[in-house]
Amino acid sequence: MSERAAPFYCPYCGEEDLRPAERSEKVPGAAWWCAGCLRTFVVRFVGIGVPETSGAES
Repeated sequence: MSERAAPFYCPYCGEEDLRPAERSEKVPGAAWWCAGCLRTFVVRFVGIGVPETSGAES
């Protein structure tokens, strides 16, 4: 397994000054802290491919 990928900018404010957040009771692993808006967030990979749909097919 390689190191975690770093996001290029904050998804909330667009700032590029991001730092890994310290793990704690409230902060899960692999979280990022934005110095611009002071938010802590997690980026999660869901999968590759077309998502399954639950509806009528063409």
